[in-house]
Amino acid sequence: MEDVTYTKGIYTAVATVRDADGGQYQGLVSLARDDGEAPENSVYEVDTLSGTPEEALEEAKALAHRILGELEL
Repeated sequence: MEDVTYTKGIYTAVATVRDADGGQYQGLVSLARDDGEAPENSVYEVDTLSGTPEEALEEAKALAHRILGELEL
């Protein structure tokens, strides 16, 4: 499954999916900040597990939008 990338100013969020226990999937968002100095990276996990990778990716995309929406530039 393809990762989805979003940017806002100096921030880049990448939504992705990983396998979880019991045949379920979890969405993840990797947030990178590149302001010309040492890049800062954070990883956020979707709180719930999903039954399909498509559902997990949709949850990760929603989380990425929330994270980027809260950022002050």
